[in-house]
Amino acid sequence: MDNKLGLGALTALVIGSMIGAGVFSLPQNMALVASPAAVMIGWIITGIGMIFLALSFQYLSILKPEINSGVFGYAQAGFGDYVGFCSAWGYWLSAMLANVSYLVIVFSTLGMFFDKPNDVIFGLGNTWQSVTGASIILWLVYFLIQRGVKTAATINLVTTIAKLVPLFLFVFFTLLAFKWHTFIFDFTGVEFGPTHDLLDQVKSTMLITVWVFIGVEGAVVVSSRARDRKDIGRATILGLLTALVIYIFVTLLSMGVISTPELAKLQNPSMAKVLEHILGPWGAVLIGCGLLISVCGAFLSWTVLATEAPFLAANNNVFPESYKKQNKAGTAVTALNLTTICIQISLFAVTFAGGTYNSILIIASEMILIPYFLVAAYTLKLALKTKNRGALMWVGLFATVYGIWLLYASGLHHLLLSAILYLPGLFFFVKAKREQKKPVFVGKEIYFVAFLVAISAFGIYLLATGKLMI
Repeated sequence: MDNKLGLGALTALVIGSMIGAGVFSLPQNMALVASPAAVMIGWIITGIGMIFLALSFQYLSILKPEINSGVFGYAQAGFGDYVGFCSAWGYWLSAMLANVSYLVIVFSTLGMFFDKPNDVIFGLGNTWQSVTGASIILWLVYFLIQRGVKTAATINLVTTIAKLVPLFLFVFFTLLAFKWHTFIFDFTGVEFGPTHDLLDQVKSTMLITVWVFIGVEGAVVVSSRARDRKDIGRATILGLLTALVIYIFVTLLSMGVISTPELAKLQNPSMAKVLEHILGPWGAVLIGCGLLISVCGAFLSWTVLATEAPFLAANNNVFPESYKKQNKAGTAVTALNLTTICIQISLFAVTFAGGTYNSILIIASEMILIPYFLVAAYTLKLALKTKNRGALMWVGLFATVYGIWLLYASGLHHLLLSAILYLPGLFFFVKAKREQKKPVFVGKEIYFVAFLVAISAFGIYLLATGKLMI
C-alpha cells in the first residue's frame, strides 16, 4: 500500500495544521491586547519572520535530504543530541497542548449555542460534560490514526477544503460591512484600548500570531513520507501564504465591523459574534459549523504531527527504543499512546484548574519557540560553515533574528514556565542513552542541562511562592 503523500496532501496538511481553532478566535485575541495599529505592525513582523522561517525549512529540505526528522533533526544535526532532543520534546508538548486547546474550543463553541444563563452545560469548554465529549472525540481519532497516516491525511484534505469555505465567506461579508471610522477608532489604543505603549502592544501580539502559524512545518515533520522531496518546500510556502492572507483579512476587517474595545469583550470563537453582528443568528451558525469542521481536521493533523515527534526522535536515538514501534498501517503506536494519554490527562487538568482556550494557546505557543529558533540558527550555521554568502545566509540571519525577537517578546514569565515543562523530558533522554549504553551527556551538553535545571528550579520556586502564575 502506498503511504506516500503528494503535493496536494502535504499542502493540505500544512494549511490544516495552521488553520485550526486559532483563526476563529483571532478578532478577540488580538483586540484584547492590541490596537489596529499594533496589529498591523505585528502582522508585518510575523509575516516577514514566518516567510524566512518557511524558507529555512525549504532550503534545509533540499540541502539536507538525509535528515528526515524535520524540525528536531535539524536541531540535532547542528547542535548535538541533547539540543535535538529538547527540540523534539518542546515540539511534541506544543502539538499535544494544541490538541487540548482544539477540544476545549469545540465545546466552548457548543456552549455559545446551547448554554443558558441558568443552565450551563459546556461553559468555556472546561465543564465535565465538555471533557466527556472531548474524550470521546479523542479516542475516536486515536482509532482512526491507527489505520495509518495516509488515511488521516486524506480526511484532512477534505476537511481543509471544507473549512476554507466559511472563512472566505467571512472575509466577503466583513469586507462589505467594513467601516473606516470604526477601524480607526482609537487607532493606536491609547485612549480606549490597551493602556501600554505601542511597542508593548506589538510584543503582546507575538505569541498569538505565532500560535496561528504553528504547523507551518507540517510537511517537514512528515518529510519521510513525502512522494517527492521538492514538494516539501513547495507545500510549506503555499500553505504559509494562504494562511497569512486569511489571518490578516480576518483580523483587520473585524476591527472595521466592531470597535476594538468591544471586540475584546466577545466570547470565543469571536468570529461567530462578528458575523452574527452582520448577518444575525445565521452568521454565528455558519462560523460555528466552520469551526467544528476546521478543528476536527486540525485535531487530526496535530495528532499525526504529535505522534510523529517521539517516533522520529526515537529513530534519531534521542527517545527510548520502544517509540520506534509501528503497526501494520505504519502508525507509531507507542508514540500515539503517549500523546493520547497525555491529552486525556491534560483535559482533566483543564477542568480541575478552570483553564480556558486562551491560557492553553499561550503555553503551546511558548513551547514551539525554541524548536523554531533552532531551525533558524542551524540554517545560519550551515551558511557560515559552507561559506554561502548568498540567499542561504540572509534567510538564516533574518530567521534567527526573528527567533530571538520572539523569545524576547514572549517575556521572562513564559520562558520560565516553558523551562519547567522542558524538565520532565530529561527522563526520556536519559533512558534512551542508557538503552544504547552511551554517555548520557557529551561535551558542553552538561552545561545546557545545568542551566535548564537551574532556571526550572527558579521557576518552580516562583510558582510555589505565588510570584509566577500559570
